[in-house]
Order: sequence, then structure tokens, then C-alpha cells
Amino acid sequence: MKHSVLLDTSFFIRLLNDDDPLHMNALGYYKYYLEKEIALKVSTISIAEYCVIGSLKDLPLRNLQIVPFNSDHAVRAGEFAKIIFTENRTSPEKLKPRAIIPNDAKLFAQADLGKSITHFVTSDVRSKKTLDLLKRGTIPHFDILSIQTPYHQSFGILDL
Repeated sequence: MKHSVLLDTSFFIRLLNDDDPLHMNALGYYKYYLEKEIALKVSTISIAEYCVIGSLKDLPLRNLQIVPFNSDHAVRAGEFAKIIFTENRTSPEKLKPRAIIPNDAKLFAQADLGKSITHFVTSDVRSKKTLDLLKRGTIPHFDILSIQTPYHQSFGILDL
């Protein structure tokens, strides 16, 4: 099975902004994945987040597979959110009349259920903390790669 990664909104924000301090890191990961033929996936949730300020036409759609948020993702996101709320000691009163599910729980559900997805790629340090909370109650089938670390360091490549 070919490997793939799920790219977070924060990844695209950095990739598409030449002035961002993490732009070169995001670009390095992007080029690396394309060269290694690792499928790049983006969630409809991340697209919605990006479109708050950006535009769909800005995204490199020709190189992306769009992952819709489906009912199986919704069920898994609910399970993940329950663990995250429990680990954060969120009071039951704050979850009524309805719980607002964090987007990280939804994106993590998509990464977890995506059979080929090995990593969730982000610059958001809170995502790593959220995944650590989640790992207290389950074993996710993916890990996080932070573009805070240049790609050549993450993959053990000499930067010559």
C-alpha cells in the first residue's frame, strides 16, 4: 500500500506564504513528498479553515487528494473527543446542551481511519499536545510530523 500524509491547515498557511518563517520548511516537506511519491491528502475541514482567509484556488489541488468528512469519521471523532475531553478534565456541564468537537479530533479521526495515512503534518504545536492526550485512551494509527523541524532532519537526510 502506498503511504500518504494528511496535511493540516497550518501547513498550507506556511507553504503559501513566502514571508512566513516556516515557509522553507513547508516547501521542503512538500517537495520531498512529491519526489518520494507520497500521496498528499487534505481534509475538507482543513479546506474550510483555510478558506476563512484564503481561497480554494490558492491550494495546489493538482497534487492533493481531497478527503471528505464522512459518517465513519464523525463516529471516530466523537470517540476521540470524548477521550480528549476526559483527559482535559472538561466538566460535563461544558458539554451541554451539545459538545463542540474540536477540529483536531475530526482531522485525527480522518488520519486514523485513512488506511495509507502515516502522518498528520502540521506546524501547530497544540496538535502534538492533543495527540498526546488522545494516546492516553487509545492507540492512533498515525503520528504527527511538525514542520517546525526541517524535513531533512525529520528524515535523516544530509542537507548538502
